[in-house]
Amino acid sequence: MAELTQRSRRILYATITEYIASGEPVGSRRLARRYGINLSPATIRNVLADLEEMGYVAQPHTSAGRIPTVQGFRIFVEALVRMRDVAPEDRTAVLERLRNLDPGTDIQREAGQLLSTLTGAAVVVTSPKPEEELLRQLRFLRLDDSRMLAVLVTQGGAVQNRVLPAPAELQPAELERVNNLVAELLESPQSLVAIQGMVAERHDRERGAIEELRQRAAEVLGKTIEQKAAPQVLIEGQERLFDRPEFLDADKIRQFLRAFDDRARLLAMLDETLASGGVRVLIGSEANLADVEDVTVISTSYSQDGSSKGTLGVIGPTRLDYAKVVPLVGFTARVMSEVLGGTDEEV
Repeated sequence: MAELTQRSRRILYATITEYIASGEPVGSRRLARRYGINLSPATIRNVLADLEEMGYVAQPHTSAGRIPTVQGFRIFVEALVRMRDVAPEDRTAVLERLRNLDPGTDIQREAGQLLSTLTGAAVVVTSPKPEEELLRQLRFLRLDDSRMLAVLVTQGGAVQNRVLPAPAELQPAELERVNNLVAELLESPQSLVAIQGMVAERHDRERGAIEELRQRAAEVLGKTIEQKAAPQVLIEGQERLFDRPEFLDADKIRQFLRAFDDRARLLAMLDETLASGGVRVLIGSEANLADVEDVTVISTSYSQDGSSKGTLGVIGPTRLDYAKVVPLVGFTARVMSEVLGGTDEEV
């Protein structure tokens, strides 16, 4: 920002705003006419030429107007993140939809559908990692000589069944002692990872008869974590995204479809959101989504039960309405966290 004068910033922001609205290269006369810039078209053209030289805008072909580059979008978005709030009508829509869901409704799917409707883009929602979800019950059952079943009941009431290899020497009486120990540790809800740590902590404090039980418990808990299920990935609103004018090009649709199919890459990208905190905006190649270049990902995390975290993200072309979408993603995630009991933060 240090290399841009106030006049240059104003013209850059006006150029980006107009490009987002129209999807067409922006010329100096249009900027002068629509944005009240008290400069001649010739002076505006000179500023645009300077912005192009600095890499903030580009000219698709000679005599055309300018379009923003990734670098130009980046400056624009960083300014918006600091100064914009969610629109009142969007705030009302999110609060009314998510706070009034019937018990048992899939809030991740509801939030994804709503956010897609409000933004006109696709929305990706990932569930919290299963090993980090709070459990209210965990029980192991022997299936046969080589297999056992772990039954996990989350605090939200979801049931997961995982088939595990059974330790060869694990006797029925030992397995029942393991179940009793786990039930004792789950007097208050804990995650799988937390239970494993509590068992290890007991080993540090207690010796003798408890040692064999601790080893058995650690063994079956370790196998349960190894068999962890992948976080659920929901993608909502692809058809709404492809209705945008940018997707008259069939090749671009195919690029996005390949990106949506690559769940492993989507998860890896969104996992970084959990570590970064706040609303994260990735533009163009920053998103690292296969061969998709005209793409923006705006994502943040939400909290469930105050412990485990999932992610919520909007995926669309670079010509998104950042002023609307950036604060809306953050607000929707905060409301999800409130409904899921993950935060006491006022929304």
